[in-house]
Amino acid sequence: MMVALKHHIFVCTSCRINGQQKGFCFSKDSVGVVEAFIEEINDRDLSSEVMITNTGCFGICAQGPVVVVYPEGVWYGNVTEDDVAEIVESHIENGEVVKRLII
Repeated sequence: MMVALKHHIFVCTSCRINGQQKGFCFSKDSVGVVEAFIEEINDRDLSSEVMITNTGCFGICAQGPVVVVYPEGVWYGNVTEDDVAEIVESHIENGEVVKRLII
């Protein structure tokens, strides 16, 4: 049985089909952004409700690191580790999108 998730957060880490990470989002520390999301979700005891998945390229590299939050389908751009707590608190916990990061 699938866990009933409330949110699924995708973060581009520039994963290529050949396994290499060498794209724009990776170069702007998107791996650190993924780690920050995992830490924030665990710290807030939301791991049963929120899944974090690193992805390949979304095709809008100039606005990376790119984060997409489902089920709302909200796209955030130029996300840094410093933005993660705000996204989790505002969007995930309180249902308010972080307008300054929307792309």
